[in-house]
Amino acid sequence: MSVVRVENVDISITRGGIKIVENISFEIAPGEILGLVGESGSGKTTVSMALLGHTRKGAVIETGSILIDGHQIVGAKEEDLRALRGGIIAYVPQDPGTALNPGLRISKQIVESLEKHHPEQSAEVHMARVREILTEVALPSDKDFLMRYPHQLSGGQQQRVAIAIAFACRPKVIVCDEPTTGLDVTTQSRVLATIRALCREHGVAALYVSHDLAVVSELADNVAVMYAGKIVEIGNRDEIFFHSSHPYTRRLIRALPDIAGRNQILGIAGYAPMPWERPAGCAFAPRCADAQAICSQEAPAHTQITQTHFIDCHRYKDATKIAPTPRVDRDVVSASGDNFLLSISALDGFYGSRQVLFDTNIHIEPGECVALVGESGSGKTTLSRCIGGLHDDYTGEITYFGQVLGKHAMERKKEQRRDIQYIFQSPYASINPRRPIGATIGRQLDLFFGLKGSEAQMRIKELLDLVSLPHSIVTSFPDQLSGGERQRVAIARALAAQPKLIVCDEITSALDVSVQASVIETLNQLRESTQVGLLFVTHNLALTRTIADRVAVMRKGTIVEYGGIDSVFNSPKADYTSRLLEHTPSLK
Repeated sequence: MSVVRVENVDISITRGGIKIVENISFEIAPGEILGLVGESGSGKTTVSMALLGHTRKGAVIETGSILIDGHQIVGAKEEDLRALRGGIIAYVPQDPGTALNPGLRISKQIVESLEKHHPEQSAEVHMARVREILTEVALPSDKDFLMRYPHQLSGGQQQRVAIAIAFACRPKVIVCDEPTTGLDVTTQSRVLATIRALCREHGVAALYVSHDLAVVSELADNVAVMYAGKIVEIGNRDEIFFHSSHPYTRRLIRALPDIAGRNQILGIAGYAPMPWERPAGCAFAPRCADAQAICSQEAPAHTQITQTHFIDCHRYKDATKIAPTPRVDRDVVSASGDNFLLSISALDGFYGSRQVLFDTNIHIEPGECVALVGESGSGKTTLSRCIGGLHDDYTGEITYFGQVLGKHAMERKKEQRRDIQYIFQSPYASINPRRPIGATIGRQLDLFFGLKGSEAQMRIKELLDLVSLPHSIVTSFPDQLSGGERQRVAIARALAAQPKLIVCDEITSALDVSVQASVIETLNQLRESTQVGLLFVTHNLALTRTIADRVAVMRKGTIVEYGGIDSVFNSPKADYTSRLLEHTPSLK
C-alpha cells in the first residue's frame, strides 16, 4: 500500500489564478524512491514542498489531495502540519550550509527534532538515538564530533548531518531536494548510498528531486519527468531511461554527459515558459521537432503505455529517436612562453600559517579549456580565487600573456580585470538580491564599455538568449528565480565583459542537464569564435569529458595527474583519479 498518494493537485498563484503546477498525480510505496526530474522552473520544488504542506509566498494548493501515511495535507491546520513535519515526513535540503543553524552544536540540532516529536523520552534515550543515526549516516558519534559546529564540517559531512536530522525520528516519508548538488563524486556516492540504505532498511518512501539524471538513474525505482508544471512522463527506471517515449524526456537524456566520452551532449533550444507564458496545447510544442498542428491546439491526454508507464504526448508513437552524435576532438594551437593566455608557476597557497596549495604549475592557451577536478577541500577553489585576484596569500607567479598579474584584483589593470572573469559556484550569494536582473548584467556593460540605454538593453537580450533565459526576467529580482536561473544570470554577467579567460567555479552544479548542455555548447562556440580560454573547475567528471582539452586532478593541494583529457580518463596513472572515475554516476 502506498504511503504517499498525490491526486490531481493544482497549485496556483492566488492573484490571477495562474497555475504553477497542474494535475499532479503519483504514488510512493514504503521503501521506494521516486525521482522527480525536469528543467529549472518546471515545478519540481513546488511539488516537493507541497508534500510538507508548504507553498511559496502568494501560492495556494487549489485542488487535489495529498495523503501522507493517511494524513490529508491539503487544507490541514498549521499545528497539525507542524506535528507531521519531522515526525511522519522529513526534509533534506539542497544546501545544508544554510539550513543548519551555525550557532548550535551538531548534537543539539539532532536532539531538537527528537525533543519535539518524542518529549516523553529521556535525554539519555535521545542521545542514544543521536549516536545511532550518526553511525547510520557514516559519521563519528564521539563527544568531539557531537560538540562541533556546522562550519567545522566539510560539505559532505554537513549534508549527512542534515540527513541524520531528517531520519532521526524514523519518518515514514522523506523529501530530498537536490541533496547532492555541489558535492564531489566520492562524497556524493557516500550520501546517495546512505539515503538508499536508510530507505530500504526502514521502509521509508522517498521523493528525490534532482536535475542530475545520472544520479536519479542510480538511486530511483521510478521516475517522473516534469515540464512546465506538469508530469509529462512517469514510469519505472528502465522505462524512462532506456524506453522513454516523450520527446522532452529523450532530449533530456541526450543532454546527459557521457563519462566514456563517446558522444557530444545536445542542448534543447529555447527555454521552458514561465507559468504566465505557457501556451495552449502542449507546452513543449514550441521546442519539439515532432510537433504538429494539434500539439499547439489541444492538450495531450494522459495515456497509459504499460502498467507503470504513462505519458502526455500526441506524438509519442511517432516521436523521433535521437541518434547519438560522436564527440569531435578539438585541435588547440599550441602556444609557448609569453604566448600562454595564463601561466601558473610554482604556486604555493596559504591561509595564514597553513599551506593549502603545493608547487602548482598549469598553463592555459587561447581557446583552450583546462579542467580542474578533485574532491571538496582539495584546493580547487583556492587556486581559482588566486587566478581571479580574490586570494592573495600565495607565492609563485601567475602571468597573463607573459605579464605578471597583481596578486589582488585591485592591483591589476582595468583591462586585465575585464579580460579575466570569475563565475562563482553559488548563484544565491554572488548576485545582488536588491538589484533587478537587467541592472546586474547591465552594470558590466556600463563599467567596461560605457553602454547604456537602448544599446545596453539590446546587448542584455542577446546575452539572455545565449544562456536560454526569457527576456522578461530583466525586471525580475533574484528571489523570483530558481537556482538554475540565477546561475545562468551569473554566466550572462561574466559573458557581458567579453573576457579572454573565464574561471568557471562549479558553474553547472545548480543547472539541469538541458541548460547545462546549452551552456557548454555556448562556451564551446565562444572558444571557437573568440578564442576565450577556460579554467573549468568541477566535480562532474562526465561533464569534463565534453568540454576540456586537458585536465588537472588535484588532491590535498597537489596536482597528482595532469594531461590530455582522453589519456587521463582512459588510462589514469594515479589511484586517486581511478577512484574519482569509479564513483562517477552514469546511465548503465
